[in-house]
Amino acid sequence: MQSIRRIAAAFAACAISFSLAACTAGGRNAEPTGTQPSSAHTGSGDGTSIVQGLESPWSIAFLGDAALLSERDSGRILEFDGSGETREVGTLGGASHSGEGGLLGIATHDGYLYAYMTTDQDNRIVRQRIQGQPGSLSLGREELVLSGIPSASYHDGGRIAFGPDGMLYATTGDAGDRSNAQDLDSLAGKILRLAPDGTIPQDNPFAGSPVYSYGHRNPQGLAWDDRGVLYSSEFGQDTWDELNVIKAGANYGWPVVEGIGHRNGYVDPVQQWHPSDASPSGMAIANGTIYIANLRGESLRTVPLDDLSDSTVLFKGQYGRLRDVAQAPDGSLWVLTNNTDGRGDPRQGDDRIIAVQ
Repeated sequence: MQSIRRIAAAFAACAISFSLAACTAGGRNAEPTGTQPSSAHTGSGDGTSIVQGLESPWSIAFLGDAALLSERDSGRILEFDGSGETREVGTLGGASHSGEGGLLGIATHDGYLYAYMTTDQDNRIVRQRIQGQPGSLSLGREELVLSGIPSASYHDGGRIAFGPDGMLYATTGDAGDRSNAQDLDSLAGKILRLAPDGTIPQDNPFAGSPVYSYGHRNPQGLAWDDRGVLYSSEFGQDTWDELNVIKAGANYGWPVVEGIGHRNGYVDPVQQWHPSDASPSGMAIANGTIYIANLRGESLRTVPLDDLSDSTVLFKGQYGRLRDVAQAPDGSLWVLTNNTDGRGDPRQGDDRIIAVQ
């Protein structure tokens, strides 16, 4: 496979670089008093389309210089070959698409591909050994990591990622039952923490449980900063979407609190937005900045780590719905559009990956 680093060099000449300083020059959005705790800006940027023709893509993961993609409805794992084309690495036959469910988040670790998927019975996490070399990768037999996560046609969560501690983290939605989020015996409405083989780490906040934090409605973003602090983005209902700093054992309020509530016993988000302006999904942290892919907001939101109350909106309406963002090995950002999932307005070439320098 052609190195992603060499690919970046090829498109760098035609990609327009951006900086936060340039983007914030666009000025502030008008917001009714009290609607969000931050100053919001609108900026512009540009990128290069490096992959087109994807069908309901959901997640990006890297194995060295190799890029892997998940498709929600088909259950396929695709490999990007470096020329703008993709090839099928394998299909997760147990994945069952219904509504928002199907093959969702993927991650790589120690030679395995991990996948979060909806089945006919539940949401679960599986892993498969990655075989072969870039350009001809394949998947070994499927191994169960965790099952029994409540599923529904919506609010399935689905983001998975390995933290700096080497543990596997997963976001789960409330599966349409609000009471799940506050029930510590339920795996729904939580952020979970597991060892790579699916066993429960002894230092988890609740003995014998994979639950790391609770009181979540439908979180779909996970990322860590250089200090090891975990952040998560979360879909609200009708009032507030959230950016949270995640702490072990903490309660994030749903369904008692949506957004900033100043209620004892519940952790407030560090920033909140109207769902029509955000609907945040995947996220990444790079160069001191949190990047959040917005679906209904059709934008890439940036939040500086040194001021978590501030935000900038990039690419507003330029590429449609954005599902995921990931930092490639060369340092560029890859932004995954999501216009073919039944809720977007597909454009010629959708769905696609946009590379931003």
